[in-house]
Amino acid sequence: MIVYTVGTFDLLHVGHLALLQYCKSLGGVLAVGVASDRVVNSYKPSVPVIPLEQRMEMLRALSCVDIVQSYDELEYVSGCKDVNADIFVIGEDWGNKPHNLAVESYLKSAGKQIKQVLYNPRTSSTTIKKNVVAQTYNVKSLKMAVA
Repeated sequence: MIVYTVGTFDLLHVGHLALLQYCKSLGGVLAVGVASDRVVNSYKPSVPVIPLEQRMEMLRALSCVDIVQSYDELEYVSGCKDVNADIFVIGEDWGNKPHNLAVESYLKSAGKQIKQVLYNPRTSSTTIKKNVVAQTYNVKSLKMAVA
């Protein structure tokens, strides 16, 4: 079984690791699609802190990850086809946008699975970024990640 998941994977953290280890537990091969800066900027107000090639390099170094590829368009059908995914893992914020509906339709017609996961509450890239900014400006009230 080939499991495929996608994301930005900026500021790699324990939440990412938990997701990737869960994905690996679903099948023998884990393929990860990494959003280019252009893709991220199409749905978020800023681009990632870590450049795409470095994000991909960090993911390749993880023993649970077998394949790493970038994507430069906000669509997932071609990535699923490229890796011949049996299972596509999505996050809890998955919505009904056309690119999401397109991959759902493709997977259903191909007899493939979609698994939805909850995000790890321990931390997020956004929380880390906010803490760095707060520390930079000496803000006393930091939101701390639960250990």
